[in-house]
Amino acid sequence: MLTNNINGNNNGAGASTSDVLSSSAPSETADMFTKLLVAQIRNQDPLSPSDPTQFVNQLSQLSQTEALQNMAKMNSTSASVLQSLQVLALGAQVGSDVVVAADSVQLDGEKVQGNITLTSPSASNELVLTGADGVQHKVALGSHGAGPLPFTIDPAALGLPPGKYSMAVTTANGQQPEIEVNGRLESVRMTASGGILLKVAGVGEVAPSYVTGFNGKANPLAAAAHI
Repeated sequence: MLTNNINGNNNGAGASTSDVLSSSAPSETADMFTKLLVAQIRNQDPLSPSDPTQFVNQLSQLSQTEALQNMAKMNSTSASVLQSLQVLALGAQVGSDVVVAADSVQLDGEKVQGNITLTSPSASNELVLTGADGVQHKVALGSHGAGPLPFTIDPAALGLPPGKYSMAVTTANGQQPEIEVNGRLESVRMTASGGILLKVAGVGEVAPSYVTGFNGKANPLAAAAHI
């Protein structure tokens, strides 16, 4: 490592090679390193010259540093490309019905479908909705064996005004299953920090990692015939 001062009169003002290289742009690294190396050679003690192997090691460090910088640049570019591909792929799913892991739901008068998965039979199960006013509203799910247990939140039947409600599940045997909500994927956007957010009807904006399933897009002809 270049830990010697470039000029003997600098009194500790010298910089190490690693410090200089880490703060220099990749295009300036080689030129800066050469200048430091030449300065070190010129200012070495003639009566006690530096070991030539030190210079070889320093040149090796330069090559390694440049390789790491180039690799970091390539990884950054690859990550950006992959993120763009992910946005395009998710954008193509807009309009699809998705399943999202959620702990809250946004009600607007429409029914919301969802499910929980029990790992063992439970004699009684309840979905508890808590509004902004702190009032709890319980949806009885009855007794159920191990496996998926679907539920429906009907705001009209429960007398729930539009708004956001937190969700929790209580079971007879103390299980705390994950709650999944079915909703329509409405949009995909990128945040200022480079993240991706999906807007799901009835849930709001969530990260892609919260999506647990894609159920495809509704057939418009089938929907029209159903109406």
